[in-house]
Amino acid sequence: MSTTTAAAQAPATPLASFLARRCVWQVCYLAALPAAVLVEVWGLISRAAGVPMRAAGLGAQHASTIYVGMFAMGTMVVTFWFTFAVIAIARFAKNPGRAYLRTVLPLLALSLLVPFTAADTALSTKFTLAAAHLMAGAIIIPVVAWRMARVR
Repeated sequence: MSTTTAAAQAPATPLASFLARRCVWQVCYLAALPAAVLVEVWGLISRAAGVPMRAAGLGAQHASTIYVGMFAMGTMVVTFWFTFAVIAIARFAKNPGRAYLRTVLPLLALSLLVPFTAADTALSTKFTLAAAHLMAGAIIIPVVAWRMARVR
């Protein structure tokens, strides 16, 4: 094997090397932790800026309070359930990296419908929640996609 091929496949940083040695499910959770912190901080900043933290759940007609910690909790709950799909993709897909992206990107787009269709919810809250979805996706998706591209 040529040195350029070996160099192109070798992880460039200690973090990349660490993640390359982890199981796919571990990488999902390791990526979700900073995402959960970021979206929780986003929620706290939004709350401090005066965004009303009340939203109606899926199918509900009346808004309920979004408590401190719920942004992070939501990120970790979604990560928990979607990790089962990631494991199945890693195990059964011919090209796990591509299959992951083809699955997760449309789901991220669909997830934006939830806050924007919430009844009895202020527009500022809808945008805050949608931005949190995008922030979490911006952290988790590239990390997991990078690891999925290296599944053997």
